Amino acid sequence: MSIADTVASLSGVGEKRAEALNDLGIVTISDLLTYYPFRFEDLTVKSIEEIEDNDKVVLTGTAISEGTVSYFGRKRNRLSFRMNCEHVIVPVTFFNQPYLKKQIDAGKEIKVFGKWDATRKSLNGIKILSTELTNQQEAIYHSSKKIRQSTILKLIKQAWKQYNEVIPEDLPERLRREYNLLTFKEMIHLMHFPTDDLDLEKARHSVIFREFFIYQLKMIWLKRQLKQTQSGQMIDYDVRQLITFFDSLPYELTSAQKRVVNEICKDLKTNGQMFRLLQGDVGSGKTVVAASAILAAKTAGKQAALMAPTEILASQHKQSLDEMFKNTDITIELLTGSTKKKERDNILEQLEVGKIDCVVGTHALIQEDVRFQTLALVITDEQHRFGVGQRKMLREKGLNPDVLFMTATPIPRTLSITTYGEMDVSIIDEMPSGRKPIKTFWIRPKHFERMTNFLKEELKKGNQVYVISPLIEESEMMDVENATTLFHMYQEILGEKAAVGLLHGKMVSAEKEAIMEEFQRNEIQVLVSTTVIEVGVNVPNATLMIIHDADRFGLAQLHQLRGRVGRGKQDSYCILIADPKGEKGAERMHIITETSDGFVLSQRDLEMRGSGDIFGKKQSGLPEFKVADIIEDFDVLEEAREAARQLIYSKEFYQDEDYAELRAQLGMTSENETILD
Repeated sequence: MSIADTVASLSGVGEKRAEALNDLGIVTISDLLTYYPFRFEDLTVKSIEEIEDNDKVVLTGTAISEGTVSYFGRKRNRLSFRMNCEHVIVPVTFFNQPYLKKQIDAGKEIKVFGKWDATRKSLNGIKILSTELTNQQEAIYHSSKKIRQSTILKLIKQAWKQYNEVIPEDLPERLRREYNLLTFKEMIHLMHFPTDDLDLEKARHSVIFREFFIYQLKMIWLKRQLKQTQSGQMIDYDVRQLITFFDSLPYELTSAQKRVVNEICKDLKTNGQMFRLLQGDVGSGKTVVAASAILAAKTAGKQAALMAPTEILASQHKQSLDEMFKNTDITIELLTGSTKKKERDNILEQLEVGKIDCVVGTHALIQEDVRFQTLALVITDEQHRFGVGQRKMLREKGLNPDVLFMTATPIPRTLSITTYGEMDVSIIDEMPSGRKPIKTFWIRPKHFERMTNFLKEELKKGNQVYVISPLIEESEMMDVENATTLFHMYQEILGEKAAVGLLHGKMVSAEKEAIMEEFQRNEIQVLVSTTVIEVGVNVPNATLMIIHDADRFGLAQLHQLRGRVGRGKQDSYCILIADPKGEKGAERMHIITETSDGFVLSQRDLEMRGSGDIFGKKQSGLPEFKVADIIEDFDVLEEAREAARQLIYSKEFYQDEDYAELRAQLGMTSENETILD
């Protein structure tokens, strides 16, 4: 008998019920025992004098009448009776539960859980409780149409009764004592059957710490394993050439850029394979950092590849690198889906014999016929836009090349600890000097006409404008102007004074690319777009960003959109048009106008909306914890991470029998244990 047994081993679980449980992620007894309640009903018996209208309460008293059932409508009924509670006669009503009648006996004690109606001094019953019930808390579980929560509770009770003696302990006593944790067995019992709030609090703390601790243990062990077992290619670069390169730039690197360059170069010099995430706000100067790594590889006789999600961004990277490397002999080529066959064949040939130092491109880089001679560095821009498989295919074109991921999406430290636990993280948290902040204003729709006058003034100066709409099509659920309506509206407002373009997600890639190129060449002066506008698109002449229904966006997204302007020497502006109905919408508008720090904004966004709303649960790469919350429980997350780090870097973890269960959870074998010793 083991908690690894399937739930089918429980009585009452046939094929259909097992399938219903499987749909909830419950396959084994272990899954069932750790299928924790999402909330608890307070079953403490209350006095009538202390309860308020609409409170969910438990009242106990004597039934002074039998239950009577009356029928009304189609398949609807009402069960009514009265109870004497503290010498007050309380009418009790249950809807559509006629079978409860047999539990009501005049003159006998009864305990009822329901919602209090203070006006009528009556109770709308939810359920009748056993008078012998001593628990003050009742667990409520997520259920489905196929299986009721009462059935889940019944099965949990059965599983506990049959299997509680074989529940293993995964954490050694010294660790539990240090972090004030219950045993695994105690924790499971009190999570399902707490006697009071203190029990529940102890159990929840133990679950949260365990979830974070085991996840972080896996992440930190993976990182150490990669560093010690995955030998990369040591890039023994020429530091003098790098210094000459930095001296040739028309600006000095910021302190943050220098720090990040040093972190990356230190990794390149080691035999271990680099896995580093480079985070930098819009305009913080990530490209020059990437350029220094590319040049380092070149000076060591190695090749580099930079993959971007779109042709526009790939082309921009190529232009930026050409400008930075104009005083060097480094060879950079661009390879995308649009590259002509003759040119492509030539690039592939030169790449394979090592005559190209760095190739910049899109998904075209992972085609089977793209071969390198000495690929030692892979850089992926906006890495979340690529699938894991695509990034892996590019890495496999070299012999364990060093990997640098870049993103302009500021990720709060809260998320970076969980999402990127297996990577080293470098952050450019300082903007280059001389870069003008974007002036951000929030206006109500009634001031739209005044805003259009400002728009016309910007166009008169020869500047360009973005206009953002949240939706492509009309939606009955949200009163939002769609992109097409806005496009026609701006055409009408501007007439012959400016060319207006339209960009939205229903266009094919070639159409989008063509529209953006026209905007870059200033053939379009006003670009109306949905949020498909690319991160990183560089149009220095664009000085004004207008965002309609801005309260529909999160802070991080507003900041990303705002970053499309302010790339030139002129003053730049972002105007948010919004009439928020709730306090949160107005709060977001105030926050975005007050700060331009992407990391501050992303943390506030996370606090206000939650990680799932920002990234989307499936796309985020975030682990789904059963109880722990990376925002609410961040203090415990940091504590658990430090505990995991200390353990992974201690000899005891690999030698002491007390840690055998944890080592098994990491899938460690005797071979990799000795490697990490």
